[in-house]
Amino acid sequence: MRRFLASMLGRVFVMLVGGVLASAALTLYVAHGERRDFIAQLRVLRGAERVEQLTRMLDEVPADTRGQVLSAASGNGVLAEISGSGVAGAQPDPEFADALHDRLGADRRIQAWQAAGSACRAAPHDGPSSCRIALVSLRDGTPLRIVLQLRRNDYAFAEPQRTRRELGYFIFFLTSLCLLAYAVASLTSKPLQRLAVAATDFGRDIEHPPLPVHGPTEVREAASAFNAMQAQIRTYIRERAQMLAAISHDLQTPLTRMRLRLEKVADEDLRAKLIGDLAAMQGMIGDGLDLARSMTAKEAAQRMDFDSILDSVCADAVEAGQDVTVEGLTAAFVLTRPNAMRRCLTNLIDNAVKYGGHARIAANKDGGRVIVKVRDGGPGIPEDRLEAVFDPFFRLEGSRSRDTGGTGIGLTIARNIASQHGGSLTLANHPDGGLVATLELPHA
Repeated sequence: MRRFLASMLGRVFVMLVGGVLASAALTLYVAHGERRDFIAQLRVLRGAERVEQLTRMLDEVPADTRGQVLSAASGNGVLAEISGSGVAGAQPDPEFADALHDRLGADRRIQAWQAAGSACRAAPHDGPSSCRIALVSLRDGTPLRIVLQLRRNDYAFAEPQRTRRELGYFIFFLTSLCLLAYAVASLTSKPLQRLAVAATDFGRDIEHPPLPVHGPTEVREAASAFNAMQAQIRTYIRERAQMLAAISHDLQTPLTRMRLRLEKVADEDLRAKLIGDLAAMQGMIGDGLDLARSMTAKEAAQRMDFDSILDSVCADAVEAGQDVTVEGLTAAFVLTRPNAMRRCLTNLIDNAVKYGGHARIAANKDGGRVIVKVRDGGPGIPEDRLEAVFDPFFRLEGSRSRDTGGTGIGLTIARNIASQHGGSLTLANHPDGGLVATLELPHA
């Protein structure tokens, strides 16, 4: 869930759903207030209508029969009696009083209250003990007090049915909203996802096909710009590799002639030093070409058993007299370029043996990753140099001798190969001494 919310898809989805729900909640709140006010007005008008009917009926009958009329009219939440006394504990109700004046005329003496509890002496009822009380003068001046019981469900639907219906509407609305929001969020985030995948694939293989150009104008423009950048980088890398290859080829002939001429030097010590320098120069040219080739992945990728590749590399190292041991199995297949992966593992082992005396390899699988740790027995590397050693031709050892420090591209090539496989290569000092190189690769 945290990963979903951190993605653009999740954020757009939450913003859409949250915004619509907030708007809907505000709308419902306003509508509920309007509905409540409307029902309150209906109750006032209905109460005024009942008071008017009873009052006009009493105006038309003789005074000696009014008691019988009042007895017949009382009931069903209504109590009417001839009385002019006030109501203790009641609150004035000017809205109800205005409604009565509108119906009965301004010449009558009218007072209205709202009350609760013992002040509401009406017939038995189902609702709460609250009422409206009207004190109205008849046409002959006789005071009449009418108590109207207020019921909670007046002008409202049955609560259980209304609750189930509203819950069903809400579930349908929320489901539709989530589906629509997810569709819109997916439509918004998919172009970025395609661009990210294309960038990752290009980082692993510069010969990866260009990104398809389709969709809205902004998406097409971004895809076209990415394809143009990809073509420029591909051209740059090809030109650089061709330049290095041309330099190497052109230098071979004069270097060979120099080697033949150096054989004629009479001083043996001087001849040996010059030949060594010449060999170092040829080696550096070869290493430069290797570095350039490591950045261009022309070898076809295959799904292979990683344990077999690792065992083969370790067996070759042991046959060459290196102190190398391996523990653990990954039991995983990886999508790899075999020769490049062998080169990566060989560089890590050679680096460990050269600077640490031995290589202790531990392999395992953790979730979707294959992890290989190569530990040596050397003094380690200062913490502030753990990343710098991956820079091309960087060496901790100060001399330029290949016998002590090499050319400094072994780890660079290894990291390039790891990146092309969608993995990573990091270095860390072991608490018990030695340097640990950790190679992580996704398994197929």
